[in-house]
This record gives sequence, C-alpha cells and structure tokens, in this order.
Amino acid sequence: MLNIRILISGIVTAGLFSTAALAQTWDMPTPYPDATFHTVNIQQFADDVKLTTGGALDIKVHSAGSLFKHPDIKPAVRGGQVPIGEFLLSRLSNENPLFGVDSVPFLATDYDAARKLWAASRSQIENLLDKQGLKVLFAVPWPPQGLYAKKAINSLDDLKGLKFRAYNAATERVAQLAGAVPTQIEVAELAQAFATGRIEAVITSPSTGVSNKFWDFVSHFHHTQAWLPKNAVVVNKKAFARLDPKVQQAVLNAAARAEERGWQASMAETDVKIAILKKNGVTVLAPSAKLLDGLKGIGATMTREWVEMAGTEGQAVLDAFKK
Repeated sequence: MLNIRILISGIVTAGLFSTAALAQTWDMPTPYPDATFHTVNIQQFADDVKLTTGGALDIKVHSAGSLFKHPDIKPAVRGGQVPIGEFLLSRLSNENPLFGVDSVPFLATDYDAARKLWAASRSQIENLLDKQGLKVLFAVPWPPQGLYAKKAINSLDDLKGLKFRAYNAATERVAQLAGAVPTQIEVAELAQAFATGRIEAVITSPSTGVSNKFWDFVSHFHHTQAWLPKNAVVVNKKAFARLDPKVQQAVLNAAARAEERGWQASMAETDVKIAILKKNGVTVLAPSAKLLDGLKGIGATMTREWVEMAGTEGQAVLDAFKK
C-alpha cells in the first residue's frame, strides 16, 4: 500500500510541472535592502513562482547588492552569470535615451501619468532589451521623487555649489542645470556619503529616505514629485527558453501579478514614508513657487534634450504619451 501511495504521489507531481530531477534554482540579484518595497514585492514574486510551479523553479533573492552590485546586475543577467535580476531602467539611458524616459523631470508626475508613459514606451524598451538577449518580466515605479537637503531650498539659487547625489544621466543633468555639483553615489553608500560630506542634497523617493534614515543627515524634504523612475525585472532569454512551457507561463503569470501588486505598493508607500519622515523630525515642504518654476524650467529643457537624443522613436513615445 505504501509503495502504491508513493507511486501515485510521484505521478501527480510529474503531471503538474516536472520531476524533482528537473527542478531548477535561480539566483536573483537585486540592488535594494530587504525592507524596500521593491525587494518585498520581488520576494513575493519568487514565492509565487515556487508555489505555482510546484517547486519546479525556485528563485533565490540576493538583496542589497550582495551578489552583484547595481551596475553589474544587467551585464550579469545578459552574460548568463545569473538568469534573472532587477535594476533601475534609467541607469541604461547612456545606452539609449529611451531607457531614461521615466526620469525626464516633470514629464510624468503622478501614477496615472506614469502608467500612461509606461504603456507608451514599454514595447520599444522591451525591443531594445530583447536585442540584448533579455526579456522584461515586469516593472514597478518608485514613489514620486523629492528633494532632500540640509536646509530649506527656496529656489535654484539655493542649490548652486551643493554636492548633489546623482545615480543616472538624468539626475546628473538636473544637478548641472541647477548649478549643483553632481556626485555618483549608490544607494547603499548614501548614509556614509551624507555623514562624510560627499553629498549635501539628493532627489530621491520617500522610500529611500526612510530606509536610509535620512533624518540623521538632512533637515528638509521638498515634495517636488519630479518623476517616477521604474525598476525592471528581466530574465535571460536563453535561461527562460530552457524552462518547461508550463513553468514559463507560471513565471509570466506571477510577473503580471507582481507588476500590479508593485504599483499598488508604490502608491501606498508615498504617504506612509512621508509620515515617517515627519515623525523623525524632517521638515516636509511643498516646493515654493519659485523653486517649482525653476525645476519645471529644468524639466522643459531636459524634455527637449531628450527628444533630440531619442530621435523619431523618442518623439513617437512622447506623442503616444500626450494623446
């Protein structure tokens, strides 16, 4: 009787996806700490995949740059060192301006606009990554970006000469146009960079401010809602092709759920994290009319520059977004 039960159990498991001998484990590097909502969402995605594939695919999440640092994640996935990973899309804007469309200041400044911009640009971004052997599974935005500083910033004049953290081409250009000094700093180094004076101001999300305890280093957060940059999760196409078709579909289904869940989590994140900033003594301000005018001027300049760099493809994305 026991042997019959074991045989039946084995047949059922094999019928779901694959035998244990065909089960795979994928290592997945991510740039951000475990508590970051992006990482939480990705861990849920991994759990979802494992559950819905009956253990045929087990994704092990390596957070906070512990397996590969942020700049190395995309090359690692492309080169097959790991089959899957997460990175900030706009980090790739030096490869092609289309990757940075979600970081053009004041182009899309709320979630509805950000969804519309993703819909307008997704196919072109997917095509660019497809040519590099990568498949986009899902993308999730950060909350709208705000300005942190060690003092109140009332106009662009107050930013002149400040050491300003940059993490991609767009933030570097913002710093330049504002007269600040751009300094490349990874998220894991933010606290140390503030403490040692390497940076004095940064545009980033409320999430990053809370996870890095910015209240230890800055006094003010200006809720500028400048843009909503997205993180993308991509998979190596060859690794994906090696999966059983049923496992592939389970991954795609889990990715669709992760994208929707991630957008909802991002929306909820904004108010919660701003409240935490206030609770810890950070002064939260709406930007002054003078500062907002200056930042919008930077946005208009950068939109023109972006279209010039992105050419007809970029103009097509912008036209689709503005319809």
